[in-house]
Amino acid sequence: MTIQIHGPAMSPNVGRVLITLFEKGVEDFQLLNVDLSKGEHKSPEFLKNQPFGQVPYIVDGDVVLYESRAIARTIATKYADQGTPLYGTTLTEKALVEQWLEVEAQNYSPPNSALVWNTVFAPMFGMTGDEGVVAAQTPKLESVLDVYEKRLSESKYLAGDFFSLADLAHIPGSFILIKMGQKGALYDSRPHVKAWVDSILSRPSTQKWAKLAGFPQ
Repeated sequence: MTIQIHGPAMSPNVGRVLITLFEKGVEDFQLLNVDLSKGEHKSPEFLKNQPFGQVPYIVDGDVVLYESRAIARTIATKYADQGTPLYGTTLTEKALVEQWLEVEAQNYSPPNSALVWNTVFAPMFGMTGDEGVVAAQTPKLESVLDVYEKRLSESKYLAGDFFSLADLAHIPGSFILIKMGQKGALYDSRPHVKAWVDSILSRPSTQKWAKLAGFPQ
């Protein structure tokens, strides 16, 4: 049965879901745009399925699921026998994937998302980004990237020497901030982070999502 994804492709959270589908070789899905500028994510119909009014949510048969990382985990598990093995091959590798997924959600995403909004999306929607927020959040992101630099000096990817869901979760926000937010220097100044981000942003799944979202390649 075709998976329905409710949300705009340009959303980093929607991107996280789409890239997971692409990595698993799942092409049978329907992307149903939600116009955030018109407040469609706050409509009664949308809130029936996502009570917090955030994108995306998916409908997969009888299952309605929201929160992009939960959706990505579910896709990676449901299609474990095809495409990229996003959890590695051992229990230890899976544990490390989960650890770095939590790091992404709790430490990386908050400053990254603040910078993405204020440097890219606010101007895109005709608003002025908050320079104070940018000034405050940039050193926070740099501190996280310092931790990543040390980790990535020990392994090619976050959970080990294999690409995983932990790396994938970083792709949309990193792509938008680097390619469109002119913040590539934060990553380039850390050689192991640069090699890692260059690798994950060049994956075919990333390029397919970026094309679908209408972003520059």
